[in-house]
Amino acid sequence: MKKMLMVVTNTDQLKDHKTGLWLSEFVEPATEFKEAGYEVVAASMKGGRAPIDPNSYSNELPRVWDGVMEPIHDTTKLSEINPGDFDGIFFCGGHGTMGDFPNNETIKQVLRHFISENKVIASVCHGPSAFVGVTDHNDTPLVKGRTITGFTNEEEKESGLDSYMPFMLEDQLSEEGADFVAEESYKDHVEVDGNLITGQNPQSSLSTAQAIIKHFDKA
Repeated sequence: MKKMLMVVTNTDQLKDHKTGLWLSEFVEPATEFKEAGYEVVAASMKGGRAPIDPNSYSNELPRVWDGVMEPIHDTTKLSEINPGDFDGIFFCGGHGTMGDFPNNETIKQVLRHFISENKVIASVCHGPSAFVGVTDHNDTPLVKGRTITGFTNEEEKESGLDSYMPFMLEDQLSEEGADFVAEESYKDHVEVDGNLITGQNPQSSLSTAQAIIKHFDKA
């Protein structure tokens, strides 16, 4: 059985804007992983209940989401996770990640394991903010020379939340050497570069998970 570590934010506010995890970016991939027979574990920096971006709720949430959401009601502290127990790591998005993912020492330590073992490293939307400041054992940025995607400058401006961001994700990842591919706003778009699999926006959550499963099936 494959085991996936899904990392979510603890940040519930940026300036005066309520934020958190974008719900579908956990639920859709987690559902896909479980249907593929994978074990899913949710972690965050502080542990406990993950804050949900209020704008990501719907009055018509599929009932099947109830059980899938259970792990984010009581996440494990990432610092207490043994990365050796997992086949892949998936950083879920939501604007909250911009508050606690970038330049995070725990994330850096965990990711170095996945880098050195050539395991799956994946993210969607703002999830790649976890890659900011991450280097391998040779001090080379994780994203240098890698083809990736994530929430684009254009999408950030269209969301009206660019002024709340500590930096623009596309710009920062490009500065660290990524070949950042920005497709049309809010359209399903996934990039696969070896074991590095990234989705551009919430609309890409399901496809990103499917790309991960396809990667494992080929291995």
